[in-house]
Amino acid sequence: MAFKDLFRTKPISKILQQGGDGEHDGLHKVLTVRDLTFFGIAAIIGGGTFSAIGNACFSGGPGVILLYVLCAVACGFTAMCYAEFASRVPVSGSAYTYAYVSFGELFAWIIGWALIMEYSIGNIYIAFSWSGYFTNLLESFHIHLPEWLTINYTEAHRNFLENKAGEGFTAWQNAPMLGSLKIIFDLPAVIINVLITYLVYRGTKESKNFSNAMVIIKLLIVVLVIAVGIFYVDIDNWAPFMPNGFGGVMAGVSAVFFAYIGFDAVSTLAEESKNPQRDLPKGMIYSLVICTVLYIILALVLTGMVPYTALGVTDPLAEIFALKGVKWMLFIVSIAAVVAMTSVMLVFQLGQPRIWMTMSRDGLMPKKFSSIHPKFKTPGFATIVTGIVVGLPIFFTDETFVLDFTSIGTLFAFVLVCGGVLLLSPQSEAEVAEAKTRSKFRIPYINSKFIFPLIVIVAIVLVNYLFPDFFANTLDFSGDAITTNVTMVLFFILCIIMAVLAFLKNLSLIPLLGLVSCCYLLTGMALNNWMWFGVWLLLGLIFYFTYGRKNSKLNAVK
Repeated sequence: MAFKDLFRTKPISKILQQGGDGEHDGLHKVLTVRDLTFFGIAAIIGGGTFSAIGNACFSGGPGVILLYVLCAVACGFTAMCYAEFASRVPVSGSAYTYAYVSFGELFAWIIGWALIMEYSIGNIYIAFSWSGYFTNLLESFHIHLPEWLTINYTEAHRNFLENKAGEGFTAWQNAPMLGSLKIIFDLPAVIINVLITYLVYRGTKESKNFSNAMVIIKLLIVVLVIAVGIFYVDIDNWAPFMPNGFGGVMAGVSAVFFAYIGFDAVSTLAEESKNPQRDLPKGMIYSLVICTVLYIILALVLTGMVPYTALGVTDPLAEIFALKGVKWMLFIVSIAAVVAMTSVMLVFQLGQPRIWMTMSRDGLMPKKFSSIHPKFKTPGFATIVTGIVVGLPIFFTDETFVLDFTSIGTLFAFVLVCGGVLLLSPQSEAEVAEAKTRSKFRIPYINSKFIFPLIVIVAIVLVNYLFPDFFANTLDFSGDAITTNVTMVLFFILCIIMAVLAFLKNLSLIPLLGLVSCCYLLTGMALNNWMWFGVWLLLGLIFYFTYGRKNSKLNAVK
């Protein structure tokens, strides 16, 4: 097999034949634009709202709202790219399918492998967060679970070794033994994963109705949290605005970006949408706009109610009302968190099996993953495997590792989606006219020939003026900031290269800005994030070259 075969692309016409024309797939088409918007909100407002936002505020202080805006802009550009791809290629598979069309098979596999981190592994973090709030809710009813059944083994062991007082330390001391092994695991996290897997296995219609009801409840409660919290805001808590500088703000990039993960999950439901070319773009963009507004207001309320130093906890919304003595809100917040995170798990658990199903159709995964349940019309086997992939690590990993791991994989997928649209974007009036006849949604074509190079030049001048030592510090490859500095230098090189290409190739501005903004967010990732992502990527490449490449359906296409 020739090296060039690694980059062979899949024709859109063939992809549509396999599932996007409404005739060759076996999934129920039941989702409207409202359902898709609600699924997007269901995925976005969850762990990022009720848990990760605390770590972000603790790191960046009130200035974290700048990072929320930055992430929203990056996700906004990316959402438009997803929307265009979803309109051109209205099938399941999300960024995996889009990469297959634009970059070729190898990159498609890499994206599919990265999306496992976003949907499956991301659900592990949500399960842990869900468990924390659910346990608090049980406590309010005077129902007490043993400590060794409410914490993960890794965290309990670490707390014991570090002699940290609290749940983990006492759980390790009091846990029963099975031979020489202590029995410590997060029982509520395990149970919710089993229940969600069962619900998704039963069908999209049942999942849709359950998700829509939960979205309405959690939106009302989030608005209530803001409405009540605003009366306890002390503007003195907003000073200093960036207590740890912009570096402290960027240190929260994993937590903040995790808050936005989810809108792209809507694109995996293309084959179950009544009118995917019209409704998918609207669903993604509507959900992103609604959630961005709520995030910014919520971050301001949190950092205004208490000093940012009090927010480095796993349940920040409960913590602020506990500190203010508003006990009746603790109960409401716990209910909201349980509902919100349940809906997030539901959407992510819907998304992952459909990506595996699509990869299986292409021969890159075993055939069993594309089997459709004859009664429920869902990818049954893939759904069960997803439940296992989420469930098993719950016993031996912890939420901090999962949070960072998920964010870097998702950003990587976003970069390739924006790059894919950039490759496929029309660059002449004739191509624009032709594209409009094929798709119902198009990103407005804005020629970046002069605009993007000008943006790069202005940005460099402003940074040098506002932060005179920035470039000198960036070129310092010693000390703790070496990873950030290396990635920042690579980012500057990328900007210069893209500015040259924009001038020479008349690239489309919006996907170009999406690509660059997502790459900038990647500069905030720590060294261990990159190391683990590299290991995960290596495992995926081994699987591809030993199985996927040999069994690809494109092998038969001459």
